[in-house]
Formats: sequence, structure tokens, C-alpha cells
Amino acid sequence: RMDVRTSVHFGVSLLSVLFTIGASGEDYFPEAQNVKWVSNNFKTILTWGPEPTNYTYTVEFSEVGKDRQRKPYCIRSSGTECDLTNELRNLEETYSADVLSEPLPGVNSDLVEFPYTRAERFCPYKDTQIGAPSFNIKQSEDKTKMTLHIQDPLTPIYKDDQLVTIRDIFKNDLKYNVVYNKAGSTGKKETMSDLRDVELNNLDKGESYCFVVAAYIPSRSAKKRHGDWSKPQCSPRESKTIFEEFPFGVIAGAIAIMLAMLIILITLTVVCCKRFCCNKKETVDKEILQLSPV
Repeated sequence: RMDVRTSVHFGVSLLSVLFTIGASGEDYFPEAQNVKWVSNNFKTILTWGPEPTNYTYTVEFSEVGKDRQRKPYCIRSSGTECDLTNELRNLEETYSADVLSEPLPGVNSDLVEFPYTRAERFCPYKDTQIGAPSFNIKQSEDKTKMTLHIQDPLTPIYKDDQLVTIRDIFKNDLKYNVVYNKAGSTGKKETMSDLRDVELNNLDKGESYCFVVAAYIPSRSAKKRHGDWSKPQCSPRESKTIFEEFPFGVIAGAIAIMLAMLIILITLTVVCCKRFCCNKKETVDKEILQLSPV
């Protein structure tokens, strides 16, 4: 009897444990991993992972200290990102966001609070990455001054039915950092400008210069002040005569070397001709002697 009772008790306990594990497994939703903000020129997306299998994700966000909100497209979604560009309207405010792991649509759960992962706080004005600007180069008539015309990068934000630029948002807090060097030279120079049109003076006449440009926001933390650097662009190089390209001493030296080589070539030619003529004359004389009667 003791063995039977023990066996029955063990069986009931095992079934209870298996039932508990099965029930808890139905309500187990893995927490989101690597939750982060990806923002460029105020286009702001919250991303995370991994892709869900039998569960979904919901995003909750708010200005710090205010009520939580949900975006309809990011409720019980199988995606791993949520575009919050249009929801973060107050660009200088700080936002928080949670990614909740929830059951599939139409599926109930006994959980009172679903697992979630919180992103780091985010302020669009301080944290969005500024993209590389485009620019063109205009050279003065005397070839000693160049002007860079920089195009302020656009944002996805509309005002009065028009896209606003980063200058519309940052205003006087936006500067441009310009780094340049003479083509073929490793020595670099740098200048900072508050304007879109950057003038560079006292350049070597007729030389080609290469430029890169990046937005610079001095009010930001040190790591986020610089935007992305543009692709390098170089001004055209003015074609020069040989007398403009090289100093007189170099030209005179080259001419002297060429004359010396010419003299040597003429001398060798004359010597070779004399030897050839002498050898030919000796050969002819020998042939005449052989043909002459004794």
C-alpha cells in the first residue's frame, strides 16, 4: 500500500508540475533586446529585436513626466521597429519609450503586467544625427578666392506644407566646419562658419583645393556636435605653361641636361661614322690589292 500511495502521490505531483510549466509557458513572452533610437536629420525610429514567433510587440512612449501614448501601427505588431518621427513634435523635449512583449491579437493572457524593455531617454534636438551636407564650389576670377555654397540638409518635418531644413530648427546654433587642403598635399586647414556661403581667401593662384564639410552644433555634448562629413570635392586645376609650372632654375637645368645629352649623342654618332668609314676603306684597299697583278 505504501508503494501504491507513493506512486500515486508522485504521479499527481508530476502532472501538477507539468501543468504549471505548460500554463506558464503559454504566458511567457521574451523581453525585447537591444532597444535603441535610430535618428537622422530628425527622422526618428525606435528599433529592437528579435523577431517574434508566437507573441507581438507594443510600443509605449511619452515626454518624460507625462502620460504614456501608443501609436496604432505599433500595437501588438510583429515588426521590430516603430517610426515615431511625427509623434515627437516637441523637438527640444526628452522622451522615454518602452517595448512591451504581448500575446498575439485575439489571444488572452493571465498576466497583469507584460514584460518590457525601456530605451534610453532621447531628445531629438540633442541626439539626432545630422547627415552630410551637399555643397558646390565657385572660384573667383582672379583664382585666389573660393566660395563654398552649402545646402542645409532637409528634415522629414513639415511646416506650412513645406519640409523644413536643419537651419530652420537649429537657427543660430548651426555652424559648418570646413576642412580643406591643396590637392596632393597632406597639410590640412580648418575654418568654422555661421553661414551657408563660406569664403576662403589667400589661396595659391591656379591650384586645386579639396574640401569636406560637416554641420556643427556647439550646444551639444562633445560626442554629438559634429554631423556626418560630406564626400570630398575638389576645385578644377588651372592649366599652366611649363614656365608657370616650374621655376626658372629647374627649366634651365633640364635644358642643360638635354643639350649635354644631345652633344654626347652627336659625338658618338660622329665617332661611329668615322670608324665605320675607316673600316670600309681598309676593306676596299685589301680587295684592290688582291685583284691587282703581281
